[in-house]
Amino acid sequence: MIAVHLSTIYLLAVWYLARRALAWTRTWCKTAHKKWFAVIHYAVFAFLALSLVIEFFLPDGTIFQRLMKLISNYWLGILLYLILFIGVADIIKIALRRSHVLKDDLYKSKKAFGIVGLFVCIGIVSMSVYGIVNAQVIRTTKYDITVDKACAAGDEMKIVLMADTHLGYNIGTKMLKKAVAKVNAMDADIVCFAGDFFDNEYEALQDDEAMIELFKSIKSKYGTYACWGNHDVAEKILAGFTFNNDKKSTKLTDPRFEEFLQKADIKLLADEAVLVDDAFYIVGRRDAEKPGNTGNSRMSPAEVMAGVDTSYPVIMVDHEPRDLKELSALGGDVDLNGHTHAGQVFPGNLTIGLMWDNAYGYLDVDGMDNIVTSGIGVFGPYMRTFTKSEIVEITVHFAA
Repeated sequence: MIAVHLSTIYLLAVWYLARRALAWTRTWCKTAHKKWFAVIHYAVFAFLALSLVIEFFLPDGTIFQRLMKLISNYWLGILLYLILFIGVADIIKIALRRSHVLKDDLYKSKKAFGIVGLFVCIGIVSMSVYGIVNAQVIRTTKYDITVDKACAAGDEMKIVLMADTHLGYNIGTKMLKKAVAKVNAMDADIVCFAGDFFDNEYEALQDDEAMIELFKSIKSKYGTYACWGNHDVAEKILAGFTFNNDKKSTKLTDPRFEEFLQKADIKLLADEAVLVDDAFYIVGRRDAEKPGNTGNSRMSPAEVMAGVDTSYPVIMVDHEPRDLKELSALGGDVDLNGHTHAGQVFPGNLTIGLMWDNAYGYLDVDGMDNIVTSGIGVFGPYMRTFTKSEIVEITVHFAA
């Protein structure tokens, strides 16, 4: 029922935006007054609005389905800035008119209306292009932390944190190749991957074997460890709502996901703790939202830490930044997370902090170092505005 109400609001919003866009276009283009132009204009908006539904019902893995998925993803990002810029322009106009700041004749001026429309158009295009280009640039973020425990591996360790590749329609071998090259240049002792390898659909991978080989080429002293994220399950997504294709099936984790990680020499930890080289622990947790197949459940912090000798340094990998105080109290030293994308696109980067104790970056939680990365990939539109695609390089200093 919620989806029905939201779809109605969505279609009304698109209709309003289409009307405003046509009205602005008509102030500087005579051809836009012709009936055929209006028909094409509304048809384009209708196609874009329905691209999400069209893609959803197309057979997976076909060229047309992939094309429609890419169109619908970009449309969602552009739609956000259509709503923001046109909405803000209209709100400002109403506020100014009611406050009588400007003369009434100005509001009736076609020239003024056209100029406002031009600036709105420039804003929408600029933000969209910036978001698309910015998302494809992988940056390195560095942290320097101290753990007040001795470590048999040495006085210092370099951890590389990766998360949220969302391999599929947006992220392919080209982006992954850049990421792996950056990781290998860091000369890591251990690589930790905090979930969301995939984007729910294995069929979305263009060249899974090439991706496996790229992950296998990651170099580190102790290997690569990972946990699952909420998108590492087999569900189709329509405008943020998830659907399990087979209602009778209890299998949510596509077995090909696990096979992919095994072939890529990535050690998956699902509520498991591993003592590495008799020097430190790596603890990987099931995802809080999607713990796996029906019947699987996520352990509590106390359960997952049972049996862990906390005299050793304890490094935890969890997709979402949850249970921070509990993990700290149980002897966790470093907690590594992803999931949030740091909000991914404006204004999400300003509101994401309302949802999490640590939505991005570093937080000291009663002596435990919590680091949340914005990740490499994206969810939905292949855009990042005022956030960054990143790989995190962490230098850990241990007590002598």
